[in-house]
Amino acid sequence: MIAMGAHVDQADPIAEANARGARVSQFFLGDPQGWKGPQVAYAGGAAALRADAEAAGVALYVHAPYVLNVASTNNRIRIPSRQHLQKQLTAAAEIGAAGVIVHGGHLGAKEAPEIGYTNWFKAVEGLDIAVPLLIENTAGGTNAMARTLASIERLWAAVSESKNADMVGFCLDTCHAHAGGNELLGLVDRVRAITGRVDLIHANDSRDAFDSGADRHANWGTGHCDPDGVADVLRSADAPVVIETPGGVAEHVRDLTWLAERF
Repeated sequence: MIAMGAHVDQADPIAEANARGARVSQFFLGDPQGWKGPQVAYAGGAAALRADAEAAGVALYVHAPYVLNVASTNNRIRIPSRQHLQKQLTAAAEIGAAGVIVHGGHLGAKEAPEIGYTNWFKAVEGLDIAVPLLIENTAGGTNAMARTLASIERLWAAVSESKNADMVGFCLDTCHAHAGGNELLGLVDRVRAITGRVDLIHANDSRDAFDSGADRHANWGTGHCDPDGVADVLRSADAPVVIETPGGVAEHVRDLTWLAERF
């Protein structure tokens, strides 16, 4: 059975998983909208979290802050983004995380996308990657690095040139794919044809219509994602699943049950 879980508060991700009957917890190591270094809030610190998660059979994933954009042409954004991403990777390794998820980023509407892909190569090339770095597709932006299959292909061509390419994987978000104009049915195969891998599924329904460009998650059965397409993603990916849907334990249990019924 595929391991499933939710994005939760980091104070006790093991208890959060247990409350949801889950085997996976994803969380931020700090403010998702800030630049402060990662901090482990778990009692006993990183070593205790690593040991306790292993004993409980709970896989941990770290989501990098939303503010990071290693593709940016702005030195005041790109350079701190690289530095902070390294800190996230180092902290994730200390807690025994299965991976660090980071958004693909974007450039300004009038900027040449080639610069962004080159910046991605430089970022990956310069990182010390002790746990898999999972690049996530995004929903909006005409100059996003990972919205369309064409942009993902260009991104992968760039990062594949790095000596660290084998440590770079892919996180497929269903809401982002739907809102970004990508049909879910058959999508895993189309992505794998580019990346060679799908390491994690962010299984989120979409509040908004197909190709809206809006990154607004919804609870399962209340949004616009195609249920058949979602089922195909889950079955085809054969990868751990994390929901990032609204609400707490009760809502997440309902969403995880809805998804489990689609396998």
